[in-house]
Amino acid sequence: MPVRKAIVEKDGVYFITFTCTNWLPLFKMCNAYHAVYTWFDNRREDRHYIIGYVIMPNHVHAIAFSNTGKSINTSLSNGKRFIAYDLITRLKRQNSNLILNELGASLNHTERKEGKLHSVFETSFDWKECRTEKFIQQKLEYIHWNPCKARVVELPEQYEHSSAKFYITGEQGIYPATSFMELRDIDLTKQH
Repeated sequence: MPVRKAIVEKDGVYFITFTCTNWLPLFKMCNAYHAVYTWFDNRREDRHYIIGYVIMPNHVHAIAFSNTGKSINTSLSNGKRFIAYDLITRLKRQNSNLILNELGASLNHTERKEGKLHSVFETSFDWKECRTEKFIQQKLEYIHWNPCKARVVELPEQYEHSSAKFYITGEQGIYPATSFMELRDIDLTKQH
């Protein structure tokens, strides 16, 4: 269930999910999957490790390790803002006025007062701290089977915007994931 409260913890492995407003398939409509990959790159530069992911047409699941001492909320909020800007730019280029109007109509009173023009993502997001390898494996299985449950593909490794191919075949997909097993070999105690 999505939450609005802040994540107090700053470092660790987290399973996160964020969803497009009204479950609109914005990533597919705009062919903007790369915006998430660019955000992953930015996170990697800031010592985040992307353990697993799936980018569905209307939501993103990711399992990431952070060892920066920075707030997970800030990282995710900045990422959603960056991705939203890309999506809005693409929608404007496509003259998708009906969708832009729907995103504008989804703003709440506070967002309007702040001058926001569109609500691209649901305000709240889901997160779970992953404290054991077993839990990480459960979450990887869950996200990797997500495209199959949505009847987009038959097998998890067939979905291109996912780390499933890496975990099932050993071959990296569009975006390289870091196996949670590899994290055992990385000195995660070193801070910037």
